[in-house]
Amino acid sequence: MLKEWGRIGCIGFGGPPTHIKLLRDLCVDRRQWIDPVEFEDAIAACNLLPGPASTQLAIFCAWRVRDRVGALVGGLAFIVPGLILILALAALYLDGSPPRWVLGAGAGAGAAVAAVAVQAGTTLLGDSWKRRTHNARWIGYLSAGAVAAATLGPWLVLVLLACGVAELAAQRVISGNPSAEGAWAFPLLGTGAITGGVLLSVSWVALKVGALSYGGGFVIIALMQADAVNHYHWMSGAEFLNAVALGQITPGPVVHTVAVVGYAATGLGGGLLASAVAFAPSFAFILLGARHFDRLRHDQRARAFLGGTGPAAIGAILGSAIPLALALSEPWQYAVLAGAVVVLLGLQRGVVLILLGAGLIGVLVAVAAGPLPH
Repeated sequence: MLKEWGRIGCIGFGGPPTHIKLLRDLCVDRRQWIDPVEFEDAIAACNLLPGPASTQLAIFCAWRVRDRVGALVGGLAFIVPGLILILALAALYLDGSPPRWVLGAGAGAGAAVAAVAVQAGTTLLGDSWKRRTHNARWIGYLSAGAVAAATLGPWLVLVLLACGVAELAAQRVISGNPSAEGAWAFPLLGTGAITGGVLLSVSWVALKVGALSYGGGFVIIALMQADAVNHYHWMSGAEFLNAVALGQITPGPVVHTVAVVGYAATGLGGGLLASAVAFAPSFAFILLGARHFDRLRHDQRARAFLGGTGPAAIGAILGSAIPLALALSEPWQYAVLAGAVVVLLGLQRGVVLILLGAGLIGVLVAVAAGPLPH
């Protein structure tokens, strides 16, 4: 298990689609540990949970093969390789005075991040629209998420939860059985009051990423940017853009971006703490609830809640492109962004390749003594 899940953790570039393909190849096709129907049901159940769905799928597959010990071993083997790499890159970029070529690479890759956000959001729109239960409400949730991501920053999580509760209430009312189902979400909102101390603040930001985010890995960008840059001032806008790019070009979960934010806040300890808090809910969901995945997938309340949070999260991903683009400061970065939009959305090229190419442009600008963001 260390070998196989560790291998996926080392070569899993490209985010959830790549992770799902590699896990299916291992567990369904080659080893036949899991039958195809159960694997597809596990994907659906993980998509109903908050947090990084592909990470939860990796933990579930390991649990299915070797129960709880397997879930711990397989999950850590999947997460740790990318975590080590991204913390090493964070140290190179954030500590002291990095070489100009490193700053240039970060500025170039960071310039393309807003295009990646748009691409990530647009790829989710079709499936979400097909699953809608009401046109106007779906559009309203999408719009609410987009506006919140562009303007509210750290309060976005409240909008995501509110959309889920609203859809749950709407569907219960329509079915003729109104109730207070879903009110459980509101006590969670009070946890947003955690503000004391850097480590508590890092833990709160990471908790939002791991336990309160819906819609896939990229929605965490909108959740973290306002906290890391504007509220706590742990990093500059340019450094945050680079953190997002690092999360995209390193293997394993995109959620590793939270480790860079934690590192910026309080060094290596902060990076490790942020990762532990962000990934702990995924382990808890599987260890405590994997046996109930079949019921979860068919639970109408869970599906109704996701019917609100899902489109809101997609809107948040799309809306996050606005503050990400506004964080750019040099004209050549806007040119890189425009090129990334054309290549990603028009030519349908891969994200990792685009970010590496944008980073190379940044290196060339740095070597030519061009202007770099501060």
